[in-house]
Amino acid sequence: MIEAENVTLHYGGSQILNGVSLAAHPGQVTCVMGNNGVGKTSLMNLLAGRHPRSDGELRLLGEKLCKVTAQDMARRGVGYVPQGRAIFPMLTVRENLETGYGCLPRGERRVPDEIYDSFPVLAEMAHRRGGDLSGGQQQQLAIARALVIRPKILLMDEPTEGIQPNIIAQIGRVIAALRDQGDMAIVLVEQYFDFAWDLGDSFALMERGAVVMGGPKADLQRSDLHQRLSGLAAA
Repeated sequence: MIEAENVTLHYGGSQILNGVSLAAHPGQVTCVMGNNGVGKTSLMNLLAGRHPRSDGELRLLGEKLCKVTAQDMARRGVGYVPQGRAIFPMLTVRENLETGYGCLPRGERRVPDEIYDSFPVLAEMAHRRGGDLSGGQQQQLAIARALVIRPKILLMDEPTEGIQPNIIAQIGRVIAALRDQGDMAIVLVEQYFDFAWDLGDSFALMERGAVVMGGPKADLQRSDLHQRLSGLAAA
């Protein structure tokens, strides 16, 4: 569904990604893991069209993409839940959700009922300002906003960060339900190992801007992946 092949990325004179390859397929969760500062968010920004790659190929639905913007990728069906949520604090919950309408044909500009089914609190607080919500509620809003565009690919950057356990469990159930529908590819950046292992179908462990370990879950040992991740944290 979305593929990056041997991509590099620079911020000014600094190389952030070094030959990263990643593929995400419908009906699967691809987990990107690693410590802070290894390039996970930069990879997500590249996939979302927020930062141009320096080299390598990016393909979406089999089509090779040249220069793209975040708006281009959203219109092509890429939904993005950024790290830190990035909601609009002065807009209401409903207005935050409606910011996704610009990517949709006029006849599809509505919030699907299933979004409120997944996150009932958003229906209850539709007229509350985003900045008045708790951290967990803001994270639910950020995910719901990405789902408004009916994405074919959903990019999620650390959706459990700073969230209470009951909301983490709810987010996990929503991700699993989206995966099980079979028509959406999900790329999940996550540092909470148990959460990632339970949901993931394939993994990419990053260090210093490169993938150092990964593959389908069936080909990996949980203990090996956890040990490698713990070893990187201790280094």
